[in-house]
Amino acid sequence: MLLSTENEDGSFNLAPISSAWALGQVVVLGVGVEGQTAHNLRSRPELVINLPAPTQWPAVEQLAPLTGRTPVPVDKQGAFRSERDKFAAAGLRPEPSALVRPPRVAECPLQLEARAARVQPDVSGVFLIVEAQVLKVHADPRIVVPGSQHVDPARWSPLIYNFRHYYGLGPELGHSFRSQTPR
Repeated sequence: MLLSTENEDGSFNLAPISSAWALGQVVVLGVGVEGQTAHNLRSRPELVINLPAPTQWPAVEQLAPLTGRTPVPVDKQGAFRSERDKFAAAGLRPEPSALVRPPRVAECPLQLEARAARVQPDVSGVFLIVEAQVLKVHADPRIVVPGSQHVDPARWSPLIYNFRHYYGLGPELGHSFRSQTPR
């Protein structure tokens, strides 16, 4: 998933995350406590959860070594670099949202406008657990069951991040720069 959030100065951050699950209209997210996304959500709870298609894994991987934090947090130094305009760095276009300030990723087939209802540290203190209430769903018409508001699972293949490797609902598409699994 790609999360778009609002920075303190009114600009926007875009970050990949790999830990999420949903129950109805609530999406629970795991976010690194030191990143810009965590910093933003603590004080500005609006966000967009953008779900890329498998073919978009290169754009997600372009974002992986970037951080919106300046200076780069100590735990990210050496492997990450600071980037102000992460949409441009990934070759993605921001698209205005209907109900929240952060923009959607125009190229993503599913976009969920949401508000973080609860943001709290996990038991280790390394991650934030974010409970986000979905306010509005945007779906590419090509993946919707005709005449309904339901996503057709036969037409939608999500990008899956599996132990630092990218998959669709089929064979591996690529791997993360951080992967430690032999090829």
